Amino acid sequence: MGLIFFTKFTKSLEDSNHPLLGPVLWSLDVAGMWKSNNNILSKVTMIQVAAVVTLITEFIELWFIRSDMGRALRNLSVSALSLSCVFKSCTFVLWQKDWRLVIDYASSLEKEQLRKNDRIVNGIIREYTKYSRNIMYFYWCLCFCTVLAMILSPLFIYWSSSEQRELIRNGSLPYPEILSSWAPFDKSRGYGYAVMVVEHILMCIYGSLTVASYDSNAVVLMTFFFGQLKILKENCKRVFIDDRNSQSVQRIFECHHHHVQLIKHAKILNSVLSPVLFLYIVICSLMICASATQLTEEGTTTMQQLYITEYLGALVTQLFIYCWHSNKVYAMSRTVVDGVYFSQWWSQGVRMRRNVLLLSGQMNKIIAFSAGPFTDLNISTFVAILKASYSYYTFLKQK
Repeated sequence: MGLIFFTKFTKSLEDSNHPLLGPVLWSLDVAGMWKSNNNILSKVTMIQVAAVVTLITEFIELWFIRSDMGRALRNLSVSALSLSCVFKSCTFVLWQKDWRLVIDYASSLEKEQLRKNDRIVNGIIREYTKYSRNIMYFYWCLCFCTVLAMILSPLFIYWSSSEQRELIRNGSLPYPEILSSWAPFDKSRGYGYAVMVVEHILMCIYGSLTVASYDSNAVVLMTFFFGQLKILKENCKRVFIDDRNSQSVQRIFECHHHHVQLIKHAKILNSVLSPVLFLYIVICSLMICASATQLTEEGTTTMQQLYITEYLGALVTQLFIYCWHSNKVYAMSRTVVDGVYFSQWWSQGVRMRRNVLLLSGQMNKIIAFSAGPFTDLNISTFVAILKASYSYYTFLKQK
């Protein structure tokens, strides 16, 4: 029954105008980031304002508890993630014109390719569309499990130790919080605590929607560029499938134009992703370090260790997904030129070989996504982040 409902739900998300990105655009709309109005102020919703206010209160609380290393690390691991969510949401709204350029290009190109009914091209599109759906729904489930663990974390803390339960009951300890944030009233008991719980649950849900929609959109677009580079490679192989020079020249022009447009829109995507990914990498390094420190500190109960392990696993998985798909695009872009050399260029005349040489020069241009101005986003970067996080962790443990 559940499988039938899930199948119907996923089918309802499909959009003929956006063959690849239909479910992603639905999630962006639910998260309040996919706006049709060009006025920036009209794009800002109350929930986004509330998220910014909550983020400010988290950093205010961090200042007040800075002398308590354990509480400060717990606050930092969550407030850093909140900062990432707010930054993703705000930049997506502010730079939506550029996002629309890339999304509209992807949808229009795919519709044009599908209308031609090319067996090889359609097969590649079906392959990477199916893959995109799988990775997207997996990512949504990962975000759902993470936010559920965050919302239930006070219960984990409460039931993890009978000693803590007794201290909470007699008033020696405050009720455990979902997020660590400041409030201008007593948030440890009574109505104040109830208000903070409701606010934190709403912010967690909103943060989960933001992360799930933004990251799945970015990863699916990376998959689109990977698939289109694969299509381009196959088209380059078939440039000389007949002896008509006019048709061969037209196919060379189409391959050249296809690659130029992919380079152009990949640069646009990188321009809006790069600042976010730079901040995300810095935050991930801090959060992985903070989570590992909490996991190994004395007094951490088994229930708390399970929650921190799930949270840490989600962080590493999210970072790996970005690095892996960016690395796939980079690796495929380096092999596209092979399609030119696999064609029957050797059977052509001197003039046609010159055209082939120009085409190969264009295909040598590489698509690479970066995280800020300092590093490319690839598997090497992922390993370097884990090493840096471990270095920060060992430094903190020595203190």
